[in-house]
Amino acid sequence: MNGPEIQISFAPDLHLFVPADRRGGRTTLRTDGASTLGHVVESLGVPLTEAGRLLVDGRAVAVSHIPAAGESVEVYGVERPQEVPGAPLRFLLDVHLGTLARRLRLLGVDAAYESEDIGDPALAALSARERRVMLSRDRGLLRRRELWAGAYVYSDRPDDQLRDVLGRFAPRLAPWTRCTACNGELADADKDSVRGQLHQGTERTYDVFAQCAACERVYWRGAHHARLEAIVRDALREFGDAPV
Repeated sequence: MNGPEIQISFAPDLHLFVPADRRGGRTTLRTDGASTLGHVVESLGVPLTEAGRLLVDGRAVAVSHIPAAGESVEVYGVERPQEVPGAPLRFLLDVHLGTLARRLRLLGVDAAYESEDIGDPALAALSARERRVMLSRDRGLLRRRELWAGAYVYSDRPDDQLRDVLGRFAPRLAPWTRCTACNGELADADKDSVRGQLHQGTERTYDVFAQCAACERVYWRGAHHARLEAIVRDALREFGDAPV
């Protein structure tokens, strides 16, 4: 590049994305004189989904700003909790985040999930069509312009992933109201109405059931309930105040 030279720095929470030689504070960058600041930030590795305030010589600018010679640019991470205006808060998760999707659904959060790899273009189009926040660890996917909104999931551990998403977006929690298999809504079910879907031991042991309105899967407080209840209890203690 032979264009104007600027100074640029990134907040510590963005150091994961930028090259090591740009993590120590302000560094020099020569731009092409035509690209927007958003393009410059992405070219250095930071998806715009993760960029918050952009300051040029101390004043806030939009991603469409074209840097000029001598400007000093500061790039900050997104503020938490992050607001997503224009649609009800709901999510779309890629094929690698199945456990996170099930845990969000367990907490009553609307979380669509593709169990097969349908490809980045299709995921981005689905995010835009249904106005869902795309959650992914794929930085390339999060750079797609057609996304409605997106967020990088910073950990590969489900416990940390859940805390990350709940802390970033502060969704309303309504545990035990969604199907963990398909994301449909649950309703109380009479034992007689679901008897045909129960194993003999389950039928003898349990009397309280719920059923998914979409896929008709039946739920009861079985052997795994204590583990699931712990996930719900921990999430409510840190991020919500609804009763378990």
